[in-house]
Amino acid sequence: MAKRKIIWSSRAKLDLSEILEFYWKRNGTVAYSKKLNLKIRKAVKLLEKHSEIGIHTDLQNVRSLIVGDFSIFYEIQSATIEIITIWANQQDPENLEIHRA
Repeated sequence: MAKRKIIWSSRAKLDLSEILEFYWKRNGTVAYSKKLNLKIRKAVKLLEKHSEIGIHTDLQNVRSLIVGDFSIFYEIQSATIEIITIWANQQDPENLEIHRA
């Protein structure tokens, strides 16, 4: 499988930042946030070569990769993979909106 370039949407960057900040404030330390950030970034890096590992969604070319308590929604394009959003799976799924660029 060809290696694709990873692109983060502004929403996905914001989602990750908010998730990491939440755990930093809740725990009073950055240790877990650093560990979680590394775990998510390793999973995203894996998508460069193995873009098909996520599960299909109802949207064409959009997949979801589950990483612990989070789902990474991404769109497969010809030369790139766009990280659309990162979703905390404890949230109400009725509130999930995926907006592709």
